Amino acid sequence: MTSQTPQIPTADQIRRAPKVLLHDHLDGGLRPGTIIDLADATGYTSLPEREPDKLGLWFREAADSGSLERYLETFAHTCAVMQTREALVRVAAECAEDLAEDGVLYAEVRYAPEQHLEKGLTLEEVVEAVNEGFRLGERRARENGHRIRVGALLTAMRHAARALEIAELANRYRDLGVVGFDIAGAEAGFPPTRHLDAFEYLKRENNHFTIHAGEAFGLPSIWQALQWCGADRLGHGVRIIDDIQVAEDGTVALGRLAAYVRDKRVPLELCPTSNLQTGAAPSYAEHPIGLLRRLHFRATVNTDNRLMSGTSMSREFELLTETFGYTLDDMQWFTVNAMKSAFIPFDERLAMINDVIKPGYAELKSEWLFRQTAATRDSAP
Repeated sequence: MTSQTPQIPTADQIRRAPKVLLHDHLDGGLRPGTIIDLADATGYTSLPEREPDKLGLWFREAADSGSLERYLETFAHTCAVMQTREALVRVAAECAEDLAEDGVLYAEVRYAPEQHLEKGLTLEEVVEAVNEGFRLGERRARENGHRIRVGALLTAMRHAARALEIAELANRYRDLGVVGFDIAGAEAGFPPTRHLDAFEYLKRENNHFTIHAGEAFGLPSIWQALQWCGADRLGHGVRIIDDIQVAEDGTVALGRLAAYVRDKRVPLELCPTSNLQTGAAPSYAEHPIGLLRRLHFRATVNTDNRLMSGTSMSREFELLTETFGYTLDDMQWFTVNAMKSAFIPFDERLAMINDVIKPGYAELKSEWLFRQTAATRDSAP
């Protein structure tokens, strides 16, 4: 027998729930205190604030501009302190620890190796340092009673011309901690087709890639990412809503691109708080995730940049629960969607779903039984 009452999760349950994260930027998730430490160690003197709380607030306020271009400017400071092997190892290890503490059991964290070469590191040294940090963070998390697996996505900057080189790098390290490839940066003026050679190479190598598309630019960016480049997933993809018409009586009509995305089960790496900051959505209540969930698109919930958005996976789910009344069943649906869409082997994804995610949510959903029993016992004469 199961409960017929919708199981709205508490904040504690959301934190303890198994979560899967597909869209998180390494240089967008540093601890403010770490930024200050690394700035001191490397002689970087351009930080806007010197106290951790004030610096964290500065990042959030600077990112709250409604402009993707302005949002991206904040990364100048984080990238500036991530130019040594020691810094990369520390940042990656703390990333894994922080995610594990928040209940994330699997994460794909992306970064652009080409942005960490200013002090003489090679591309290979950058990748090896970050991989070392992720493994260190996984071990520390286990010591603290948490389990997490982190895979790296190597990102090429769409305004630069190193995409093929980074794609080849991702392919060389594909069995050593790197699970796929991505392109990121300002969409307008830099369509994904500029890097078609990289995507063609990855397809020939049977490798995985996602593409930032449909965040600050609309349907043409999504169409190119899918039909020209062959993306496995869409980074954000939130503007697919522009191809969906909702009539006054509530009936919904999908355009051909939206229908293709839904029918082909193309994963959407949705990042609600970040989307509000960059102007891709006007409010949580008006965020397309509500309609996309109702229409059964392959929607997933992500953080994008935890520092700039002042967020975590738990906070994203708390906000969605408050806005849309999502239950533990909804959380499980988003989480299973994400795990199905991960860039690791099928049998490993299936084991994670059946042996970790579903039992974890079943345990959370059963807690109402024990609360009910306790309440009955406490009220007995």
